[in-house]
Amino acid sequence: MAIELPDDLIALERSAWEEIQAGTLTVDTANAVQQRIREFAAESGESRLAVETELKKLVRHPEPDSDAA
Repeated sequence: MAIELPDDLIALERSAWEEIQAGTLTVDTANAVQQRIREFAAESGESRLAVETELKKLVRHPEPDSDAA
């Protein structure tokens, strides 16, 4: 079952992913993502690893749009 991730966490990871692709990722951006992952994991009762894995899967490897066929 997929973890329901909050919009703010997804937005942080999208920003970080854009920075990674541009070669401009900062420590502050990376720390902000990790801090929010830890907070959400504690709030939701999910493991930090499960949250981070689901987040990266969602942002970096999105499912193709089923309507696009």
